Amino acid sequence: MQNAPDPALYPELQAQDSIWKARLALATRDFKRNWSLFLGARIGVIGLVVIIFYALLAIAHPILMNFVWEERIYDPVIGYSFDETRQPAPPSLSHPLGTDPLGRDILSQLMYSARSEFLLGLLAAVVTVTIGTTVGAVAAYFGGVVDMLLMRLADIMIMMPGISVLIVLSALIGVEHFELALIIGVLSGFGGTGVVLKSQALSVVVKPYIEAARIAGGGSFHIIFVHVVPNLLPLSFLYMMFTVTGAIFSEAILSFLGLLDIRMSWGLMIHTTESAGYLLQVTEYWWLIFPASLSITLLCSSFYLVGRSLDEVINPRLRRA
Repeated sequence: MQNAPDPALYPELQAQDSIWKARLALATRDFKRNWSLFLGARIGVIGLVVIIFYALLAIAHPILMNFVWEERIYDPVIGYSFDETRQPAPPSLSHPLGTDPLGRDILSQLMYSARSEFLLGLLAAVVTVTIGTTVGAVAAYFGGVVDMLLMRLADIMIMMPGISVLIVLSALIGVEHFELALIIGVLSGFGGTGVVLKSQALSVVVKPYIEAARIAGGGSFHIIFVHVVPNLLPLSFLYMMFTVTGAIFSEAILSFLGLLDIRMSWGLMIHTTESAGYLLQVTEYWWLIFPASLSITLLCSSFYLVGRSLDEVINPRLRRA
């Protein structure tokens, strides 16, 4: 068995090990400092607690379905409450949030939909940031015709009413969560997010190390994705939070209108209530409306609050003295 090389006999290996240790120490120090700044913004902590709460609901649902709940009663789509003679039934021990007009458990629907909302929001955010960061970095680095074309495309995306476009596309083609996330990501990435990240990239491409990398023989692809894009990631992560909020809100609107081909969501829960004629009977059938509508409001607000707190972490001028 061949022994590992002794770092003392190979100075270059020892130097590389020291560099990685130094980078890890710097990354740890920066994380601790940024985490303390984030904790100093109470609204961000509140938002993070709410996000964790709904994440736990999403994680708990498949566990409950596999080990606690009966599928024929608690399935969010095909379940039915056989122990209730009148539907929708008010909250009870067996159904803490009651049942909907079709006899399905609302708590199960709420928990199942939380998982879908997280997947939709995160996928839309990743697509948005990937496109927006690339567009912003490329436009700022090359300038000229490339910049003009990309920014005119961004102007077109910004001028287009997003909800109206989503309604038309949903009516023309079968849109599920995956397709909706891609559409939202493309519209946002080539739109406002790309413009904002391009303005930040303009302050990066004039840095001395960019010119040094160019003189050292670095190609455009290398400079953009190794030197420019990493410096945009903090701002990109901030816009991920805002994109999640927009994606969840857009899905709720389209589901309420019955335009999405999905099994269950918070917007679809409200759509079922409206279709059965209970939407305006808030005082009598509050459990049909408040759980889903309150969840949409809380989760969207939470990601926005976390984004605002991250803005203080990223932008030193917004920090409290």
